[in-house]
Amino acid sequence: MTLGERLLILRRRLGLTQKELAQAAGLNTNTIARLEQGDMKDLGGQSVLKLARALGTTTDYLLGAQEESQPV
Repeated sequence: MTLGERLLILRRRLGLTQKELAQAAGLNTNTIARLEQGDMKDLGGQSVLKLARALGTTTDYLLGAQEESQPV
């Protein structure tokens, strides 16, 4: 599973829109959309950390280093 797929699953599970997630993580809405669509494959470490915090998970889960999403 890709970073974008994991992001999409968690975002939907939390009932967030792309805009709401972007605001919570301090990122651009287009960045969220591109990640989820698979148009963007790489993201800086600080951005991954912000997304993990906004989604209540770990960077390891988002990056595929662990299979289970665990709350932080």
